[in-house]
Amino acid sequence: METIFKALSDKHRLQLLDALKEEDGRTLGDLETVLPHLTRFGVMKHLKVLEEALLIQTRKVGRFKYHYLNTVPLQEISDRWISRFAAPISEGMVDLKTKLERVTIMDTQTKPRHVFTTIIQTSDKKLWSALTEPSDVQKYFFGLNVKTDWKKGSEIFYIKENGDHEITGKVLEVVPLKKLAHTFKGICTPGQEDDAPSRVTYEIEDLGNACKLTLVHDEFDRETETYKNTGGGWPLVLSGLKTLLETGKPLEIAS
Repeated sequence: METIFKALSDKHRLQLLDALKEEDGRTLGDLETVLPHLTRFGVMKHLKVLEEALLIQTRKVGRFKYHYLNTVPLQEISDRWISRFAAPISEGMVDLKTKLERVTIMDTQTKPRHVFTTIIQTSDKKLWSALTEPSDVQKYFFGLNVKTDWKKGSEIFYIKENGDHEITGKVLEVVPLKKLAHTFKGICTPGQEDDAPSRVTYEIEDLGNACKLTLVHDEFDRETETYKNTGGGWPLVLSGLKTLLETGKPLEIAS
């Protein structure tokens, strides 16, 4: 948390975050225009601090490196303090991605859409289990149970307690302890019925005593209802996953 607050204490870094709030997925050259009085090296130093605090996430596509606002650390601050001491306020912060970002439509062939990163103090084996085992998934994924055999080409369903299918898709890639990818189509939320399937990818990096988990939700054909709705949901899912693995208990948010 100290790293996050330190990163947020500088006005130049706040300006960079504001710029990504207005337009996500920007290159270093784009962000240099936000701070024209600083050198390229100076802007890079501020971006490095933000990246170390996980407030931004980068993705390299070709020779370009794109920067994305990562709201998961802010969600964790909300979970740790705001939901505990100021429950009424927390209702207005649940959809952090929507509140903090107005992302312009991007070329899906070159830029991923939603990019989130979190560091979890756990092993890659336990993290993999939490992503794939139905009994674990249900504890942090809004009570949904996952049903699939995790084989490439197999169907995948996220199911409510009453048996209704909330999300459907097909498994695209499985690299044990490293990577999971599947298509994503919400079928219960109004407005999502006509959206084309998108793609969700989980990437795991073993850091020794912890793991870095990056979630990318992309391949939207436009700024769909699915795109709008999932932006606020993923930070809650990742925060719930982190809490479960680090404490052994599901995340509880006051309402």
